[in-house]
Amino acid sequence: MVIFHFSFDLNNFHYISVDIKHGIEWRYFRYIIVTMFVFSAGISLYLANQNHINFTKLKRRILMLFGASLLVTVGSYSQFPSSWIYFGILHFFLFASIVGLLFLRVPKISFFVGIFIIVGYNYHIINMHWLYLYLQPILHLPIRYTEDLASIVPWFGVFLLGLSFANTRLLNKFFNNNFFNSTNRINKSFALIGRHTLVVYLVHQPIFFGLFLLIKYFL
Repeated sequence: MVIFHFSFDLNNFHYISVDIKHGIEWRYFRYIIVTMFVFSAGISLYLANQNHINFTKLKRRILMLFGASLLVTVGSYSQFPSSWIYFGILHFFLFASIVGLLFLRVPKISFFVGIFIIVGYNYHIINMHWLYLYLQPILHLPIRYTEDLASIVPWFGVFLLGLSFANTRLLNKFFNNNFFNSTNRINKSFALIGRHTLVVYLVHQPIFFGLFLLIKYFL
């Protein structure tokens, strides 16, 4: 994600020339990033609420995601008024954090619904275009393109697969090995980043953007 945004900013300030919006390699790179993001978020929702739903932490999470989503929307509108972000990855996580709780105790249903959403999307059976057509004139949403879009279909399907995977024994087998349990410096560094992912997500892009803007100003 950081590499993608770094490259996006380089292209935006014309330090490099690549087709990030339509280039097939960049499109699939984004798919891989978002899939990792969303699948692991499904796992995290289960791990955080596997014994019982902690409504205090849930409330704090929802408020943080709502504030962060609003910040992304306002920030993107100030920079890209014709393609501002109205439902990016943080908006999606806000939705998934609430609706995903309905599937918390039904891993098999979560799995099959997830598969149905993904297959239905790829075979053009289900999509969210109808909702966009309804809301576009009301909210004055960008036409044709937005800087970041994490649509409920198919990404909620990926989220549900992560949720169902967390209910299996495979998760324990995956993490209960010497590599993940090691206390070496590399693992500690990744763990530190992992505990503050929202901060990393919100801070890294303004830093890149400001840095490249400053360089462009002096050049």
